[in-house]
Amino acid sequence: MTAELGQIALILALIFALVQAFVPLWGAWRGQENMMAIARPAAFGQFCFVAFAFALLTSAFVNQDFSVEYVARNSNSLLPLVYRISAVWGAHEGSLLLWALILSGWTLAVAAGSRHLPQTFAARVLAVMGIISIGFLLFSLLTSNPFSRLLPSPVDGNDLNPLLQDPGLIIHPPMLYMGYVGFSVAFAFSVAALLSGKIDRDWVRWCRPWTHLAWAFLTVGIALGSWWAYYELGWGGWWFWDPVENASFLPWLAGTALIHSQAVTDKRGTFQGWTLLLAICAFSLSLLGTFLVRSGVLTSVHAFASDPTRGLFILAFLGLVTGGALLLYALRAPKTVTGGQFAGWSRETLLLINNLFLTVAAAMVLIGTLYPLLIDALGRGKISVGAPYFGLMFIMLTAPLVLVMPFGPFTRWKQDGLRRVLTRLGLPLLAALSAGGITAIAAPESGLRGIAGVAGGVWLIAGSLVYAFGRIARQRGWQLPRGELAMSLAHIGVGVFVIGVSMTETISTEKHLAMNPGDQADIAGYAFEFRGTEVLRGPNWVADQGHFIVRSGERIVAQLYPQKRHYRAGGDIMTESAIDPGITRDLYISLGEPLDDQGRRWAVRIYHKPFVRWIWLGALLIAFGGLLAATDRRYRRYRRTGAVDAVSDDGTARSLA
Repeated sequence: MTAELGQIALILALIFALVQAFVPLWGAWRGQENMMAIARPAAFGQFCFVAFAFALLTSAFVNQDFSVEYVARNSNSLLPLVYRISAVWGAHEGSLLLWALILSGWTLAVAAGSRHLPQTFAARVLAVMGIISIGFLLFSLLTSNPFSRLLPSPVDGNDLNPLLQDPGLIIHPPMLYMGYVGFSVAFAFSVAALLSGKIDRDWVRWCRPWTHLAWAFLTVGIALGSWWAYYELGWGGWWFWDPVENASFLPWLAGTALIHSQAVTDKRGTFQGWTLLLAICAFSLSLLGTFLVRSGVLTSVHAFASDPTRGLFILAFLGLVTGGALLLYALRAPKTVTGGQFAGWSRETLLLINNLFLTVAAAMVLIGTLYPLLIDALGRGKISVGAPYFGLMFIMLTAPLVLVMPFGPFTRWKQDGLRRVLTRLGLPLLAALSAGGITAIAAPESGLRGIAGVAGGVWLIAGSLVYAFGRIARQRGWQLPRGELAMSLAHIGVGVFVIGVSMTETISTEKHLAMNPGDQADIAGYAFEFRGTEVLRGPNWVADQGHFIVRSGERIVAQLYPQKRHYRAGGDIMTESAIDPGITRDLYISLGEPLDDQGRRWAVRIYHKPFVRWIWLGALLIAFGGLLAATDRRYRRYRRTGAVDAVSDDGTARSLA
């Protein structure tokens, strides 16, 4: 009865979502506290039944119940237990159920963490999240039911996509969904503020921890996806500007602009329109990514190829949610949004520039992603927009951001002088110029792009360190407020990321070779000796495993064992690369195809990837900064009416509430 119980659980979750959405909303409109109080129990009930349904589907996979169609299509008796569990979200229906589970989890967290908020406002927030839950539960029940029966039941199932039989793909989707769905909280807060007609600082302060948390999860999810593509796909790259990769990057860009805009609204009471609109856009872009991945309009290793009915449902839901929110914004925002004045050189101005560049970057990625689809839909042929377009445009838009970022923390709110700020940035400027000069001497092949990238990265890191230590020196007890520490860490992470990208993209080397046992290839000062292959058997695959000895001079640096796997159930052939990681370089080998009948001569790809690990190290620092910011106690204070902000000499605003 697993499938039937799962179906019933989803129906009951939908009923709770309906109650959560409409009863508190009506109560808020009528001012009836007993109706508004239903929001939290309804959120708890919805979570319990979605979690129960998810547990039942997991049980069906673990127990290999092939009478459930979704299990039969995505599992096999040979599949190891850990991948039977991760197969729950390995395809469309299960991943959608995971989305619903995470959404109900965020809703429950907001219900538990909003008890200090005014009851009317909290009821509206939970009601909006309930409306979103209704859409996804209906989507699951009507078009993507993971509990459909398959009769007669097959003896064995198909196999999970071999690309997904990897530890990185166990963690990557949940982290990505935590970010996608987390932006629904900021969306709900913004819609609730618009419904209340009171657009002030309070809702932003309440919302900021949730936004930082969602943004941090999305950062980790994108980084994990990049890392997985790097080591699993065997091509040695870390970002391909694949449309599905872009679909996750779009809400991240909007979310990055949102957290900066929220800071201005919270501290100064301005940028209210920006903050509302970015909160709507961040979640809307998450829904757009869902449409691109699940509608079948894209062909990608990341996409769920689905029928058009599903795409139409998501598109209609996207139009309803986004269109409704934008209509409400158009009706309410002009009458309620107010703003403060600020000078041409102030922290507000710099953050406005930040928002402009980030939103233009998001628009650039959106156009490059959707334009080929639009041309194809209009019957004008097929075109491809790839790395040359994205790479050039993104550098043009992000280079000015890297230049102005260190100015932000040193610049005062409302008004400041450029000369004062420049005197504080003398040491970071010297460090950046020195780093650029050293790069030009040590790695002239990196060219202007690599030299400028390293200089820009050091400029960010040094600027953040000088600011952080300067603030610590002026604080009692040598402590830095958690929010400012988070900002410094995130900006340092951006600098580390910029250095990693600049060096990897400009001085990486690779060779594509045909090698026999005993052959040797030299690359970047390392000698790679091919010692041959052997047959290796795994739980559900058989592999030809290569053996390479890597030397630097006479010293053995590493022994690497890349594989070419054959999965027995589905007959798929997969490449498993072998990597010797390092702080300053990766040595990377992947096996191609055998070039003779005896399996002795092989196509081999060898890569030397300088500083590639800095890309993911930077991303982790950025994410940790977001997580740290979410724990700042200042966001949990309830601002009293009439409270004002004081601005210290170094431009840091402190609430007097």
